[in-house]
Amino acid sequence: MAFRAIVPDDFEWITRPHEPGEAARHVAELSERAAFAHTRANVWRYEPGAKGRRHRHPLQEETFVVLTGTLSMYVGDPPERRDVPPGGLIHVAPGTPLQSVNHGDEDLVLYAYGYPPESEHAEILDPAV
Repeated sequence: MAFRAIVPDDFEWITRPHEPGEAARHVAELSERAAFAHTRANVWRYEPGAKGRRHRHPLQEETFVVLTGTLSMYVGDPPERRDVPPGGLIHVAPGTPLQSVNHGDEDLVLYAYGYPPESEHAEILDPAV
């Protein structure tokens, strides 16, 4: 097939592991569903107060496009906070530590795109927040 269209109603949300009482993150994995051959992408939904794990990818660059809410991204070492509003994006080079957080009071929804696809090689780091 020359194209694939996936609409939000078709997303299969997977709740990521989190501690009891901790705000959850949910992911809709797109790479296989869209038949990506050379890239990796997901849509993430962070509940208010949710935060991802601080990590770095040795080879993969990542781009995050904010669809709703405000993304607070802690990048670099030492971590520097960058707030990205709806419609904005942040691009993170390979080897750069990052942690994404929703400090807002509404869900944060973002599209995350990576190249080359690298899902199991991230180095987990101590949290920035």
